[in-house]
Amino acid sequence: MIERLQKYMARCGVASRRKCEEFITNGEVKVNDKVITELGFKVDGSVDKVTFKREILKPEEEKVYIMLNKPAGYITSVKDEKGRKTVLDLVKTEERIYPIGRLDYDTSGLILLTNDGDVYNKLVHPREEIDKLYEAIIDGIPNKMEIDKFCNGVDIGGYVTSKAKIIVLDKKLGKSKVHIIIHEGKNRQVRKMCDAIGHPVMTLKRKAIGKLELRNLSEGKWRHLNEEEINYIKKL
Repeated sequence: MIERLQKYMARCGVASRRKCEEFITNGEVKVNDKVITELGFKVDGSVDKVTFKREILKPEEEKVYIMLNKPAGYITSVKDEKGRKTVLDLVKTEERIYPIGRLDYDTSGLILLTNDGDVYNKLVHPREEIDKLYEAIIDGIPNKMEIDKFCNGVDIGGYVTSKAKIIVLDKKLGKSKVHIIIHEGKNRQVRKMCDAIGHPVMTLKRKAIGKLELRNLSEGKWRHLNEEEINYIKKL
């Protein structure tokens, strides 16, 4: 099968197509021992030898889809230059997998991992908005004006957020337990939104992405998605 080099690399589980394009333009990929920097370059995986970081790439035969309940103190990347623990220290599989999107180092909760480049792209760049549900403990108790401000969009530093939801579940000792629903994924967005209304986040956990929910999955544990969940993410 003849296909674009970046698509072949994504099918081999290297990374998303967009990230693979960066590897190509940076001169990190060879085809038949020749460096390729052209994004339109096509390969035949059954004939051509594609090499990335001195490793010959082969398509991943078995697609893997995993849900992890990430504890705080882990980063959502394959490796870290600072030597911090990553989500791959928690998920052990024979396949080479990658986290989809990110959760902050100090945020816990639902993160998905896969070696399916097409599904990776569907979730990182969805055609439709996907709600993400977070549970947080915030400092103080927001009033109606602050809640309305949060829900209608706040400036988090050169970017005004889209409409969101914040629901106060409990109030105790000057703190509030809230559910927050957003569909964007800016860096530290929930924390910045709470800062913008004067109620900093104390703890933060993502509980759901669309119809995918943590439910009774314990912190630090992971599982394979079931057939219904796999079909759901493939149709996004």
